Amino acid sequence: MIAQHMPIIQIILPLMAAPVCLIIRHPHVVWIWAVAISLLCLPISVSLLMQVMDTGTIVYELGGWAAPWGIEYRIDTLNAFVLVIVSAIGAVVMPYARRSVEKEIPVSRIYIFYSMMLLCQTGLMGIAITGDAFNLFVFLEISSLSSYVLISFGTDRRALTAAYRYLIMGTIGATFYIIGVGFMYSATGSLNIHDLSTLIPEMAGSRTVQAALAFLTVGLGLKVALFPLHMWLPNAYTYAPSAVTVFLAATATKVAVYALIRVTYTIFGTVDFLDIVPARDLLMGMALIAMFVGSAVAIYQVNIKRMLAYSSVAQIGYMILGLSFDTVNGVAAGIIHLFNHAMMKGGLFMVLGAVMYRIGSVHLHDMAGLGKKMPLTMAAFVGGGLSLIGVPLTVGFVSKWYLIQAALEKGWWPVATLIVVSSLMAVIYVWRVVEVIYMKPAGQAAENATEAPMSLLIPTWVLIGAAVYFGIDATTTVDVAVAAAEALLGGAR
Repeated sequence: MIAQHMPIIQIILPLMAAPVCLIIRHPHVVWIWAVAISLLCLPISVSLLMQVMDTGTIVYELGGWAAPWGIEYRIDTLNAFVLVIVSAIGAVVMPYARRSVEKEIPVSRIYIFYSMMLLCQTGLMGIAITGDAFNLFVFLEISSLSSYVLISFGTDRRALTAAYRYLIMGTIGATFYIIGVGFMYSATGSLNIHDLSTLIPEMAGSRTVQAALAFLTVGLGLKVALFPLHMWLPNAYTYAPSAVTVFLAATATKVAVYALIRVTYTIFGTVDFLDIVPARDLLMGMALIAMFVGSAVAIYQVNIKRMLAYSSVAQIGYMILGLSFDTVNGVAAGIIHLFNHAMMKGGLFMVLGAVMYRIGSVHLHDMAGLGKKMPLTMAAFVGGGLSLIGVPLTVGFVSKWYLIQAALEKGWWPVATLIVVSSLMAVIYVWRVVEVIYMKPAGQAAENATEAPMSLLIPTWVLIGAAVYFGIDATTTVDVAVAAAEALLGGAR
């Protein structure tokens, strides 16, 4: 009986748990509560993915109202995979958060922090699971509003400015999205994503539908932080508390990419708009520019959180590039990179959280000599950095291998070359950090530093370990991604 209701339990669990934090208030008890809820969400999402892989798409009608009049949760391979990413990151970040949060957030606000984290997780999982375009907007706002609050908790006063900028840009993005939904509704009379996918092709030439596509793409492009709509991201990641940066970097943009895939390949899939409108060239151009601009700007950063933030802009470029190929291998490469980037970038930001905990800074010159003072923590940074570059036996290599294969499949040698060159740019900014932490004497900031506590190290190594494990044995992630890509492109043909 409970198995039937797993889709709604997945969302209700963190949603109902969030206000309980406001009642409990005790920092340590609230943390235990948040950890327990996050750990419960993971097996639910894994079981949903296994069920989808075994029996096909799961359709769950809320309140017994049949779609398209009622809201339905429709879970296929793609969104089951995204649910696993979000819940897995949540299950690792919550245990990590305790020591980090105690250091960076006033005790009187810690219960609000965990409440907002659970709400943010609810919103992100809701975006993935819902089969209704308007319901997706509601969950988008739940995750965004909680993100604004979480970013504003940063110790630096610039965190407030970063949260405000994200609020403005996020609101514009959400407004564009809901205008697009309004245009679709006025043209079709439906908000159900599956229903829209059958109605939209009949009116592909309609100016209303084309306007809807434009608004949806720009709105979600802002949420994805696709160049040049990325200006909110560097400050948000830099000045947010460490645990918040880990969670948002590993989940928020990935879920936004998922929403963009859903619009592109499910709602407008059979329209073949990538050929009708020059959208393919536009997406590919923006992705390639993002890959180079993000990496180039990262090279010159002295704040390592900001460096990794610009690196994320480049990595988002790889995801969108895969989608723009409009082939099974290309889309699969983009989907694989959703998972792979969550593992490696989450792990790298966890390393910086541990550094912040010990020396109170993540500036490059303050990290001099940390390789000897915090050997396990810095080894994790090297592992994540190698994955970022795309060295064989790491997840970064798997993503780029499939991207290059997809480019060569199309005969696009110049694009394949650009993927390799942009990957090599990561060598420069990763090496800058490695050189300082291992080859320079310990400065004043790092002189008395000691290894990070186990409560920070274990979650960090879980993610870095996953980045290595799924680089060595990528069978599971590749199979899921290819199955998702085939389903999407099957619907798009």
